[in-house]
Amino acid sequence: MAISAETFFLDPNFQGTLQQQIQQMVASGILSGRFRAGEKLPSSRKLAQHLGVSRITVTLAYSELLASDYITSRGRAGYFVSQSAPLPPAFDLPDRSTTDTVDWSRALGQRFSGAPGVERPQNWREYRYPFIYGQADKSLFDHQNWRLCALQALGRKDFDALTTDYYDRDDPQLVEFIARHTLPRRGIIARPQEILVTMGAQNALWLTAQVLLTQRRVAAIEDPCYGSLREILTQSRCHLHPVPVDHDGLPPDALPDALDVLFTTPSHQCPTAATMPVNRRQRLLDKAAQDDFLIVEDDYEFEMSFLKPPSPALKSLDKEGRVIYVGSFSKSLFPGLRLGYLVGPEPFVREARALRSSVLRHPPGHIQRTAAYFLSLGHYDALIRRMSRAFHQRREAMDSAIAEHGLTVAGRGAFGGSSLWMRAPEAVDTRQLASDLRSHGVLIEPGQSFFSQTDAPRNFFRLAYSSIPAGRIPEGIRRIAQCLR
Repeated sequence: MAISAETFFLDPNFQGTLQQQIQQMVASGILSGRFRAGEKLPSSRKLAQHLGVSRITVTLAYSELLASDYITSRGRAGYFVSQSAPLPPAFDLPDRSTTDTVDWSRALGQRFSGAPGVERPQNWREYRYPFIYGQADKSLFDHQNWRLCALQALGRKDFDALTTDYYDRDDPQLVEFIARHTLPRRGIIARPQEILVTMGAQNALWLTAQVLLTQRRVAAIEDPCYGSLREILTQSRCHLHPVPVDHDGLPPDALPDALDVLFTTPSHQCPTAATMPVNRRQRLLDKAAQDDFLIVEDDYEFEMSFLKPPSPALKSLDKEGRVIYVGSFSKSLFPGLRLGYLVGPEPFVREARALRSSVLRHPPGHIQRTAAYFLSLGHYDALIRRMSRAFHQRREAMDSAIAEHGLTVAGRGAFGGSSLWMRAPEAVDTRQLASDLRSHGVLIEPGQSFFSQTDAPRNFFRLAYSSIPAGRIPEGIRRIAQCLR
């Protein structure tokens, strides 16, 4: 029996090449049981004609399916579904018309949903003026070299890095690069056993909270701060103490007397972008020594210092091993990478490593090795230089347009960064402002979710320039100003 070419349709929204889509269509048909062993597939010419693609595209797709033993070739007779192709499940799916009788309001031991977060539509790329934070700009990313590094990591030479279960260890090449190149740029010297690779900075913060905090311990956070950190600490059930920041970041004198762990962003306060001066950093370290508490430093975005060199990391000034350092490659490469790292004293890293191993073993080996190649071959530094130039241009466009339309900047990074912290008139609710602006093609981030108190100010918002071309910034700012009026 022959399978008709008319059963194949291309999906315009498919994320991949035409060759990959054809492979997937055939494989899905076999795995679902629609295409059975021995059935003849359309010829490459007929299928190419039907789909409106080149014949070589279909031939390459068939070649991949041949190599995977999904299909077989019989000389001049054509292509057929292989007799040894994977079989569809030999069971019927159960009837899903049953009634769920579980009372989930009582069955759930803890609740993690419903926390306020940054409002960002999934289709943000469809908006013409997306002033949103932390998303990759595909016009800046080095796709070609990342792909080459990924192919290198998939080669025979790196077979062990691709397939081995590291248990609680990490890719030695990536750890070496972090120790020898990344950390020294922040003034930090660390041995491999003091470094742990994580699934992004957020995973690093979660591991830190789990290892250091209990229900009887006290943690302090900045206010406003990264909302997901506040949720992580709330879930730990520790005693949480928000500390309002000023134009220089966290004031050490405002910390509570009884404190076990402080979470801070001294180089680039989130979200106000304030930078803590060196003398205040030293006062903070002195207070930590005097009151015997630990400091967790989230050093995000230090690479984006295009206005002037960044201040040394807080950990570089630490002489007592009180600072645990959190870094990430996800912000500078792309957020979907989910690759960060923890740096701290060996006893702490040992426990964080054991906890990570019990939850997810380790970040995927091939991702670690790909990143190691991308970093060590110089592609990362070239990407950072390209992003810095683009962000500098966008920052100048932002500053010019904001000044022209009389908007108020509440905080801007002295060294660079990728966003500005804005203040609207007090009567403005920026959640409503954000909703109104969407109909004008503009996305902004309301500021309420960054604050701890329930009666948080409603008139702050964040404008990021990492995902919007410089040429669109003036018109986007004009629309925001017009909506505010």
